[in-house]
Amino acid sequence: MTQNLAALLPIVKAAPVVPVLIIEGVKTAVPLARALVAGGLTALEVTLRTPAALECIRAIKAEVEGANVGAGTILDEKQFDAAVAAGSTFLVSPGATPRLLAHADGSPVPLLPGIATASEAMALLEAGYGAAKFFPAEQAGGAPYLKALSSPIPGLMFCPTGGVSLKNAPTYLSLPNVMCVGGSWVAPAAAVAAGDWAAITTLAAEAAALKAA
Repeated sequence: MTQNLAALLPIVKAAPVVPVLIIEGVKTAVPLARALVAGGLTALEVTLRTPAALECIRAIKAEVEGANVGAGTILDEKQFDAAVAAGSTFLVSPGATPRLLAHADGSPVPLLPGIATASEAMALLEAGYGAAKFFPAEQAGGAPYLKALSSPIPGLMFCPTGGVSLKNAPTYLSLPNVMCVGGSWVAPAAAVAAGDWAAITTLAAEAAALKAA
């Protein structure tokens, strides 16, 4: 098994933050995506946590110039295929099962699987992966844990997600094994519900200004 790093890295490293989005309706999807892209965040992870998620991915793919829309919370092969069919340019999973990794093998759409332990990181390396989601980041040990992994497991890059905020993102991004972070703070529910796209663009611009190591 191998990970399609050549396809993944230009997407997730285009900005230091990948917005993690739970979108309830397709009418919200396009203006939200446009606001985030206007602020400089182009890799958008739409989580498959709502019935509208796949439709939202299709709409963003078709209507938002400059967006690289991906699907998050991929748990099995069926969701993998549905997300690819909807137009996802990358896929994200909270974990990594042998069946999911086998299904992803050879796909032109890259998978960023999740890990939370050193053993899981080693298993991904054995499977030919060079990048992973560290999830849930804060609950699993945060930046100190990732820093501790950087020396014994230097061959794996991470996108920590879960409890990451504007306040602690710089600490993660300063680590040599962190390529980007995932966060929901750039699209707060209240601003989305109010349609305050200008506020979201401002939050996105603040996030885009952060620097990775």
